[in-house]
Amino acid sequence: MAKVAKKDESMRSKTQLRWNGKVDDKDIQKIAKIIKENNIQIVDLKFNDLPGLWQHFSIPVSELWEIDDPVKSIWVEGIGFDGSSIRGFQKIQESDMILMLDPLTAVVDPACEVPTLSILCDIYDPITKKPYTRDPRYVAKKAAEYLRSTGIADTSYWGPEMEFFIFNDIRFDQTENSSYYYIDSIEGEWNSGRDEKPNLGYKPRYKEGYFPVPPHDSLQDLRSKIVLAMKNTGIGIEVHHHEVATAGQCEIDMRFGTLVKMADNCLMYKYIVKNISRKNKTN
Repeated sequence: MAKVAKKDESMRSKTQLRWNGKVDDKDIQKIAKIIKENNIQIVDLKFNDLPGLWQHFSIPVSELWEIDDPVKSIWVEGIGFDGSSIRGFQKIQESDMILMLDPLTAVVDPACEVPTLSILCDIYDPITKKPYTRDPRYVAKKAAEYLRSTGIADTSYWGPEMEFFIFNDIRFDQTENSSYYYIDSIEGEWNSGRDEKPNLGYKPRYKEGYFPVPPHDSLQDLRSKIVLAMKNTGIGIEVHHHEVATAGQCEIDMRFGTLVKMADNCLMYKYIVKNISRKNKTN
């Protein structure tokens, strides 16, 4: 077994282009193909903050495309950013951090008008060259590896059931003399008597949104657009439908997957729902 392990390690060392061992020549060629086929102009680099929200910044595609020496490229050295401005990360005197691009996550961004390649990144310490302990993606990877180390199982599969509301109006404020939030939906049962010039009815009654056909379900086409965008990014979708509540409750079910992959998919899922809904002038 020891000899096999050494042989495998030697083979890997010939193809790996950087110290955390995640990029080889084939990976770069796949990225180049996506860029050419989709006329990519911008590369958007996404990563998680500690509470779990995607953060990002973008670079010209030339930073990936014009690679004279891959061994000295962004794929090897990563790209720096200021960690002190990210919630829960570094103090100002230790702000420098490194993003290492994960080529397996590269997809055409589903929200941008300018042709953009979206790539998820892992966060590293530039001094120790070790993964950053507060990177949620690294926490998920450690959890998956710990499961393997226990011998309980090699892989865990996850299938979260994600639901959400799509509203037509959201307002909130906190002032010296008031505090409030206000939501509204054209589907809301409370709008059955509103003068909408004209009000065409078909407001799902409370707890009766599961799941009559359109026109009661006014979000069918919007959910379908969302589903198609998800599938274009590689997310497996099983079903979508209106949920129980009035006022635009929806459900889109993803096919199960491994821990890190499903966590990535959940964030892409939310990114797509929010952006396509906003383009449709809903929230």
